[in-house]
Amino acid sequence: MDIIINDELTQFHLTNGRLSMILKVVNGKLLNLYTGAALPDAALDGGEPSDFGYLVDDRFRVQASTPSDDEADRQFVEHQRVEYPEFGMGDYRHPAIEAVQANGSRVTDLRFAGYRVASGKPALPGLPATFPEVRDGKIAYDSPAAETLSIDLADELTGLTVTLNYTIFRDEPVIARSASIANRGAEPLTITRAASLNLDLPDSDYDMIEFTGAWARERTPQRQPLHPGIQQIESLRGASSPFFSPNAVFARPAATEDAGEAFGLAFVYSGNFDLHAEVDTYHATRLQLGINPFGFAWHLAPGETFQTPEALLGYTDRGLNDLSHTFHRIVLDHLQRPAWARRERPVLINNWEATYFDFTEDKLLDLAKLAKKAGIELFVLDDGWFGARTDEDAGLGDWKANPDRLPEGIAGIARKINELGMDFGLWFEPEMVNKNSDLYRAHPDWLISTPGRRQSIYRHQFVLNFADPAVVDDIYGQMHAILANANVAYVKWDMNRFITEAYDATRGAEHQGEIMHRYILGVYSLYERLFAAFPDLIIEGCASGGSRFDYGILAYSPQIWTSDDTDAVERMSIQYGTSYFFPVAAMGAHVSITPNHQTGRSEPLSTRANVAMFGTFGYEMDLTRTSAEDLDEIAEQVAFFKEHAPLLHNGDLYRLRAPYDHRRMAWMSVDADRAHAIVGDYVILGIPNRPKSRLYLRGLDETARYRVVSTDGRFDAVRSGGELMRAGIDDTDLGPDFASRIYLVDRV
Repeated sequence: MDIIINDELTQFHLTNGRLSMILKVVNGKLLNLYTGAALPDAALDGGEPSDFGYLVDDRFRVQASTPSDDEADRQFVEHQRVEYPEFGMGDYRHPAIEAVQANGSRVTDLRFAGYRVASGKPALPGLPATFPEVRDGKIAYDSPAAETLSIDLADELTGLTVTLNYTIFRDEPVIARSASIANRGAEPLTITRAASLNLDLPDSDYDMIEFTGAWARERTPQRQPLHPGIQQIESLRGASSPFFSPNAVFARPAATEDAGEAFGLAFVYSGNFDLHAEVDTYHATRLQLGINPFGFAWHLAPGETFQTPEALLGYTDRGLNDLSHTFHRIVLDHLQRPAWARRERPVLINNWEATYFDFTEDKLLDLAKLAKKAGIELFVLDDGWFGARTDEDAGLGDWKANPDRLPEGIAGIARKINELGMDFGLWFEPEMVNKNSDLYRAHPDWLISTPGRRQSIYRHQFVLNFADPAVVDDIYGQMHAILANANVAYVKWDMNRFITEAYDATRGAEHQGEIMHRYILGVYSLYERLFAAFPDLIIEGCASGGSRFDYGILAYSPQIWTSDDTDAVERMSIQYGTSYFFPVAAMGAHVSITPNHQTGRSEPLSTRANVAMFGTFGYEMDLTRTSAEDLDEIAEQVAFFKEHAPLLHNGDLYRLRAPYDHRRMAWMSVDADRAHAIVGDYVILGIPNRPKSRLYLRGLDETARYRVVSTDGRFDAVRSGGELMRAGIDDTDLGPDFASRIYLVDRV
């Protein structure tokens, strides 16, 4: 890993053997000359840094403006790969930054003003972000496992200064990007656009792979070629949302799961975002990722600084599986809290689909006793335990146990669960309030609403103004009182509606464009305070399932509820698409009742478990209504999962067959030594008179020999890694609709 600097040429080369990014200052403007596979540099062999100036495109084009007629100073920025572009001085593509000045002008001229290089990677104030490594159980920000280049750009007229931060990781082909925007002038500025990442590419020969969906059908990959114009995904809902994930892949058309070149963009943020590709009519591409500029306006007084969230740029020339492995390692080794990253979490049972709101303490304990008998380790009490909450109409905001349901409160039910030999978990929805609640009656001004406007409603609930520190203080105080007085090992943090009528009653007109971002900062601050008080607490993220499944939440939550859709067939598609950026260990996945409550579909208990095992694993069903035979099978499933969880959660996941033709699906996880693997093979819809089918494995050692055993006893063979990857396994007769099989692959 090196950041090679040529001061004479004002050139910067970030490289780690797999990835290179080369930046150069030309006439004061910072240009990106190259980003892609690692390039040789004479400095790596002890010589002077190589000169990559030949990559500058300074040719004249008709109708291209330049700020100077002097040939030595002319610059056609519209056709150059500007690293942090602005609008108004000749570049007509979307800018990375826009600052409205006191006189109404939006024109700026950011020019190079200096740089710094530091070992490690600093934290971002108030925001989740990646870090270099964990050392002795703690984040080591100064570790040489990463190196950071900070480049200052300044607008002389206004005093606007932008510091672009680039962190390159030693062991991963990833560069972390962010921008710090400071007002060093005498007049206030309003920042209306502030991208975290801008990347100009010299051609448009890419497919954009985005991940779209809705509630109960999140993150389905959609692949289409780039074309002139703008292709965009975004959220304006106050959360990253299930509709468009704040991540995308830009792959060469020939790229497959196993070969080819691609870039991956991921946003370490949970609020409104904008991710787009803009292709001009010269077939150059501009990629941008950042806070959505629609409705965003950050008032920046003299002396103040605004920090953008972090964006990650990943690269591969080895196919999409490899790109996913890179991002999975970034999550597990450089993003998640050390307390639970790469640490096995307890197998849980959640009472929601077993009881919904209809429960008593005795009913919960009966469920927990059967769960304990099956080897389940954690009992999670979901919605309905607090305030006047017996349905959706009331109670949100009143985080005190309902004594009619829990006579001894949360401390009592937690103690009784602990006495069974299980951990206890609890559901909260901290950001929401019902009007039928003590909190609302005391503080009606705490919910988000616009003066004089009607208040939109969903599920009888409203959004609290987490942009107001007083609101966060109150919710923290209520949660702390519960967690400090009961043995709660796990919290499920839910969020079931989006923001409407966005307005911050605690701030003036000039700050109303800040509420969406300030709200998310409030969410992050509550996470930080809870972990400061309860460092070993597990918080599982949830937002009507997967409506806030992003790297921002994953920095705090080791796992996120992937979807409210627990149907095994639907989960194949949801978890398959989710896996492009998120590791198996981050995907909350449960075995639920059949017929399934979302689809009405009935699938074998074995298949429901065989899908959920490629996730954090748990159960969401009424065991008191389950047959003795099924309870025995559940106990076997739990034991099997516990034995193989380290491989499932820490191995490299290979996508083998996509489920989107509704016929077959397969994936596998391989350990770092390529000594062990576990394969999931599934039939979605059977075919009469089946055509021949072979399952080709991935990631094995070609020359090693492996014993492959199916857990149903129908396959047992010893073959070389090369055979398994190129000749494959005949799985033509796997079974009828919804059949599945798990293979264990072990080197002999």
